[in-house]
Amino acid sequence: MAAEAACAAGATVDLYDAKGSVGRKFLLAGKGGLNLTHAEPRAGFVKRYGARRDEVARWLDAFDADALRAWAAALGVETFVGSSGRVFPRDLKAAPLLRGWLRRLREAGVNFHMHHRWLGWQAHDALHFSTPQGQRVVPVDAVILALGGASWPQLGSDGAWLAPLQQAGIDIAPLQPANCGFEIPWSEHLSSRFAGAPLKPVVAHWVDRQGVAHSRQGEFVLSEYGIEGSLVYAIGAELREQIRERGEALLMLDLVPGYAAAVLAERLAAPRGKHSIGDWLRRRAGLDAAKSALAFELLDKPTLADPSALAARLKAVPLHLRAPRPVVEAISTAGGVRLEALDDTLMLRERPGVFCAGEMLDWEAPTGGYLLTACFASGLMAGRGAAAWLRR
Repeated sequence: MAAEAACAAGATVDLYDAKGSVGRKFLLAGKGGLNLTHAEPRAGFVKRYGARRDEVARWLDAFDADALRAWAAALGVETFVGSSGRVFPRDLKAAPLLRGWLRRLREAGVNFHMHHRWLGWQAHDALHFSTPQGQRVVPVDAVILALGGASWPQLGSDGAWLAPLQQAGIDIAPLQPANCGFEIPWSEHLSSRFAGAPLKPVVAHWVDRQGVAHSRQGEFVLSEYGIEGSLVYAIGAELREQIRERGEALLMLDLVPGYAAAVLAERLAAPRGKHSIGDWLRRRAGLDAAKSALAFELLDKPTLADPSALAARLKAVPLHLRAPRPVVEAISTAGGVRLEALDDTLMLRERPGVFCAGEMLDWEAPTGGYLLTACFASGLMAGRGAAAWLRR
């Protein structure tokens, strides 16, 4: 997107990629249907960017969700809004969009150079690359760095850019996992028999670091190491920071949002007869095997035997999250080049002519189309900014 914006503004553009083809992480997103953006109204949309909402809102002023859908349509890819508000291409594929986009960029004059891994700068701000043919130094008038975070390193975003930027004195926030799973020390029984099982619907309750109580309904998945999935990702930034500050984060999980506690207690108090407690939970509380397994994992025998206590606990099962998963397993990365190090055009204040865009910047958002939208928007801002700087 940065290349497209700079080229459209009249700049001569060369695009260098460390891999043998471009857009590998974009294609990976296509395996999930390519959630391009979200149809959420602007006010709620912007809130998804947390502490950086004001800065990202300015990017979205230039290129928002509607602009992204119109851009895709201009490439012959129609989009639709799913039941959750997420926006997808009609064919749920990334490859046709990427092919059309690259064809348009080449026709516009963008030159592509594969297998060029950026190592930093040489004299006079020339770019230093490692290539299969050896070292290469390329003089440039301006450069846009869009080097990703450190998640999915096999696709190219391995965080190797940290060293040359830190050596250049650029202010960088430590990279951290975002949109990731969290660790809970399950028993061998639960981790081996229920890994991959969904929990839905559930309501998560938590208290943030300012002492404000929150709740959110959704679903997530039990994993061998703990939990993962959309509900966890939506509140993951807060959970990660609580763990960093306190050593753990606490979620209270309502496994039966369809029943009030008093009604649930009354249903569970009916004579159980010869039914096992697991079968009774299925019949009277609607718990499936995964939810029942979680209840047996975390509730003691006296609670399971007391209908009133059991009802109260099923409405508030405690999950003690010990750690986020490593950044290489995360969907995206928090941290990166601090936005304070950039001017309004996304140019580094300490390095005139160098612009940054995308996930390598210090912002984050949950999955749902918010990540891609802001990446597109920041690329557009950086591309336009670089072209304008060259004109000046």
